[in-house]
Amino acid sequence: MAWSIADVARMSGVTSRTLRHYDEIGLLPPAGIGGNGHRYYEEADLLRLQQILLMRELDVGLRKIRAVLESRIDQVAVLREHHQRLLAERDRLETLARTVGRTLAELEEGRDNNDMVKINRPENLFEGFDPARFSAAGEAAKAEVRERWPRAWAEAQQARQAQGAMSAEDVEQWQREVTAQMIRMAEFMAAGTPVADPAVQTAVDAQYRFVCRTWSPDAAAYKGMGQHFVDDPQMRANYDAIADGLAVYQRDAMVFYADARLS
Repeated sequence: MAWSIADVARMSGVTSRTLRHYDEIGLLPPAGIGGNGHRYYEEADLLRLQQILLMRELDVGLRKIRAVLESRIDQVAVLREHHQRLLAERDRLETLARTVGRTLAELEEGRDNNDMVKINRPENLFEGFDPARFSAAGEAAKAEVRERWPRAWAEAQQARQAQGAMSAEDVEQWQREVTAQMIRMAEFMAAGTPVADPAVQTAVDAQYRFVCRTWSPDAAAYKGMGQHFVDDPQMRANYDAIADGLAVYQRDAMVFYADARLS
């Protein structure tokens, strides 16, 4: 049986544009092309696409994915390895969910008591985070920002020099503020509040001003930051660990803000 590119896009969630790109770079050529020029895929191609998506979920680059697929490695062994890594990622995300849940409870307790937030064990704020993952993802993110928004990159570099003087207490407070911002946006999303709502935009404005402590993104850069929350697997997992779909909601709220306030 053969499936059209539209069928494969519908089944997999991968856009037709991406599938055509995979064909152009030799990563996923279709089984055949009809007289009308449409691409058609067979079962072996669907299995190959699954392999590609699995490795993308694990932050493997397209060039390395192609090298793996073109090697004569036993596919069952490769799938078994992917399965083990996914199980490990599941456990890590469960730990992150517990971390965020614990922080949420402490933030809500402080709000209910009209008191300053008191974190019982500050080290618990970071349980489940993997610094190595941030390093790898961060290098890719920095390369993209440097290429697409050079002025913003230069400003951020200057700000990082100032950040180097931050104390441990400053870093802890920074982490608290970031977590509180994410939880506030999750509350809006759970309530079904549109991203254009003034209360949501006030929260985004607070986030933008928080970002401006280190650099001042223009409209395009701020939109790009929001899109990065969605596109980067690690960032999206961090947001969606708090509430499923939060990364997209945050991105949409930032886009509206950028169009309304920064353009």
